[in-house]
Amino acid sequence: MSSRWHSGQDDFAAVAARESHPAPSTQSADVPVGGLAKRVVDIAIAAVALLLCVPLFAFVVALIKCWDRGPVFYVHGRIGYGGRPFGCLKFRTMVPNGDEVLRSHLKASPAAAREWEETRKLKSDPRVTALGMILRKSSLDELPQLVNVLRGDMSLVGPRPIVPAEAGMYGQEIGAYLRSRPGLTGAWQVSGRNNESYARRVAMDRNYVEHWSLWRDIVIMVRTVPVLLTTRGSY
Repeated sequence: MSSRWHSGQDDFAAVAARESHPAPSTQSADVPVGGLAKRVVDIAIAAVALLLCVPLFAFVVALIKCWDRGPVFYVHGRIGYGGRPFGCLKFRTMVPNGDEVLRSHLKASPAAAREWEETRKLKSDPRVTALGMILRKSSLDELPQLVNVLRGDMSLVGPRPIVPAEAGMYGQEIGAYLRSRPGLTGAWQVSGRNNESYARRVAMDRNYVEHWSLWRDIVIMVRTVPVLLTTRGSY
């Protein structure tokens, strides 16, 4: 696991070095966007949410173990504030050999390979189990990220956490991403999610960072509720 994260960090550093405007990361900001006020809100809400969700956590864990007896959680290397790598925690929604299945699928389907190259997602992903699809549609797979929020890896609201390979897709805007902790929800999630283009997502991340306010975070969290209930733009 640790070797994969180090490799991801090296990949990210290489991408950042190629940009004409290097990412400012911690050089341009001593603390993530929102500072102490945002962090206090994150800890308070995440702690309460985790306590309230204990029965739901137990139910999802039981479903996953009964489905295929594989691992319950999936830890994926992502890029956080200042370019630091962290393990993004999710309920597992894919088959255990997901990486192998993805490689075979992309090799056999040029259309799927193009879709993956452009969006880093697939509308029809052969790795996702039937139970995993339900968890994704309802966003229940992301509940364990409340632990990431408490640890300080993520915030309740912020840019969508990216993998090292996506840094190049941000281009010169990667600096804005690195100034904030990635979010459990954010402007992208409440504005169409996967229905939005990647370029639009990058623009929304930059706008969020440049115009952050505690009130805006509250509005995004409130708007997240109907999005989750309707599963709009999710797959």
